[in-house]
Formats: sequence, structure tokens, C-alpha cells
Amino acid sequence: MGGISDSGAIGESGGIGDIGGADGKLPVVIVAGLHSDARKAAVRHLLATVPGSVALHHDLSTADRGTVVRTVRDAAELISTGEAPLVHDCACCALREDLVPELERLADGGPTRLAVVELWDSVEPRAMAEVVAAHGEGLVVSQVLTAVDPALLLPFLGNGDDLADAGLAAAASDQRTIADTWARQLEYAPVLAVIDNPLADDEDRALLAQLHPTARQIRIPGEDASATERAGVRAGELAAAALAGFDIEAAAARQHPACALLPQEADDCGVGTYVWHRTRPFHPERLYQALEDLTCAAARSRGRFWLADRPDTLLAWDAAGGALCVESAGPWLASLPDAAWDAVPPLRRAAVALDWHPHHGDRCQHLVFTSPGLDREGVERLLESCLLTDAEYTAGRAAWKRLPPAFDSLLEV
Repeated sequence: MGGISDSGAIGESGGIGDIGGADGKLPVVIVAGLHSDARKAAVRHLLATVPGSVALHHDLSTADRGTVVRTVRDAAELISTGEAPLVHDCACCALREDLVPELERLADGGPTRLAVVELWDSVEPRAMAEVVAAHGEGLVVSQVLTAVDPALLLPFLGNGDDLADAGLAAAASDQRTIADTWARQLEYAPVLAVIDNPLADDEDRALLAQLHPTARQIRIPGEDASATERAGVRAGELAAAALAGFDIEAAAARQHPACALLPQEADDCGVGTYVWHRTRPFHPERLYQALEDLTCAAARSRGRFWLADRPDTLLAWDAAGGALCVESAGPWLASLPDAAWDAVPPLRRAAVALDWHPHHGDRCQHLVFTSPGLDREGVERLLESCLLTDAEYTAGRAAWKRLPPAFDSLLEV
């Protein structure tokens, strides 16, 4: 790759091959995030620093008129506009159908050296990254970025409103909330483009660091920054990250409840992360009765757990904005015959080794709570009260399976 010029752009000295993807494929960086001003700033920054870069955006706000509007632009001007019809009454489906052909057209056009896909507000990056990786001829996903305004982090994470009520739903059947959508956008991306906002304080920055401690954070100037500031703030760092490469399978594994890289214990600037790890199963009825209090105990909580009456089912816990999603994530590996382990991905087997118990195998409680003003002791007491008592535990699995099936309604049994 060429050097960084005084203007902040990547220099041309290295030649086009230095920016192109593997085997001459067109690098595609996906930029996501509900923080639209931050997302647009990140895209502008990439277009300004990578010569030959082009941004592709689908505006899903026009879906009520039966179409999705596509725009293609570079750093200087709007290159083209077009429309894609809805597919199955779903704007996000229309995006999927239109995105790859448009990217392939850019790849075949010659001069494009980086395609920047700016996702619409509520579109989640995982789905689009996997579509491009699976179906894009001549394309390679070079990175996934989520743009963040740290001053808006907690307000969005605490917003339990439906996307539909905010005019951000991607389909008539879209039942996601602002909070859970934002949490997934944030946690999927290995790189966060963090816009400068003087309204952000130390608590905001500590919350961001604890929610996604493994992410690489890159500061980008806001719209009001001067030309000097735009050129001087880590001019080539975001561009370099956008071209660094992205592992689709590893990213998916990081999202799977069985092997997710959950945050570690932390306490900084009034923000705390509490990790609760036990091997004894939950009493289903007591846990069900405590769900509301546990859901509201933190701005964000997630992890995996097991119920005494469902000893073979790995359950995923995902809470944000005062709402909790509990769902089956498949079997615990300890419940599978040895022959089935050959089909288990290596990352899953490696994660299992960390939690293996001589009696329960990989069955465990591993829940993580992150929030400003977190009451660790209160969360711990409540969780401990939901575990089987000594008498219930020693009664054995036959007795456990006769416990009240309190989670049947949540798990749609």
C-alpha cells in the first residue's frame, strides 16, 4: 500500500494491486450503524482517503412506495441512482437481491479500487457480509465497520421501541427493537469507527470499551471538523482497517452463544461489567419469575444458560432496552454422541474445552451484565436464588425433568 499524503489520502505509489483484494477481487467494506451521522462521516472519510473508492447505498425509507432507492457516489459527486423493486414485501430482501449485482458491476468497471457499502440504518451487517461472501463473483469482504457516536450509545442501547414505530423497519414483519438491533450491529463488527463528539464523556467511552472490548476503535472527525483536523486525525488508519481483511466464519462464531467472546469483568468511570459463571442448572420457575428484574438490571446482558428441565438444550440470553430474547441455540455438545463431534466447528470445540465440567460437560451458566451504575451484588443474589437448591440438585435428572416447564411459552413449545 502506498504512503499517506499530506491531504490524508492513501498515496498512489504502491499501485492499484496494493489496494485490490486477494486474486484481484474488488475489496468490499461494509459500514453499518443506527448512528446515521457517524456512519455517513465514516463513509466520507473512506472516500476521501482511498483513491478510486466508491460508496453504494440503498435507501430503504422508500419501501412504502414499493421500491428501494440505490445511489452510487465517489468523494466528488453522485455517480448514479436507480431503483430496486421490493421482494416479498421486504426492503431488506430487495437490498440482498440488488447489492451483489451492483457490486459485481463496479468490479467489472475497472477503476473502482474499494467498494464502500453504506448500509441503511437498521440493516444488520452480518447478513450483508455473508451475502457478499457467498454470492459475489470477483468480490471479497475486506472489513465490516460499525460507526458509533459515543454520546448516543446508551440512549440507543436503552431504547426498547420497535423499529416499526421509529420508521426503521425493513419489512412488514420486522419485530426488532432499536436496542437489540443496535447491540448486534455494534458487537458483530471487529472495527468501530468512533466519531468525535464533544458531548461524549468518560462514562460513554467506558461503556463502549466494555460492551465490545475486543474491537479496534478508530477515531474519525465529525462533520464540523476543520480541513486540518480531518487530515490530521489518524488519516490513514480507517482506510488501512477497511482493507485489512475479514473472516466471515470467525465473525459468525463470535456471535454464536456457545462460543461468543463475551466481555470480561470491568469497572471504570461508573460503568461495570459483571460476569456470572456457574455449573449448577437453573430452577425453571424461579428463573422465569426473576426475568423482568434481571432484564432491567443492566443496559446490556447476554450469554448462555441451562435449565434443569431441559438439560440437553443450550439456551441463549440476549437482553437490551428492557427486553429479553431467550431462544434455543441447539444442543450442548455433552448431549451429543461422540460421532457427532466430527461435524462441530473447531472454534466451538475450543470454546467447550474452557467450560468443560466432569459431570455436566459444557453445560454451564455464563451470563454477562454491563451497565452504568451496575448493582453487582444485587444481580448475583438474584441469579443465585434461581439455581437449584442442594436438595433439588441431589434429587437428580429424573426429578429435574418433572419441574414446572415455565419456559415453554417463551420457547414456543
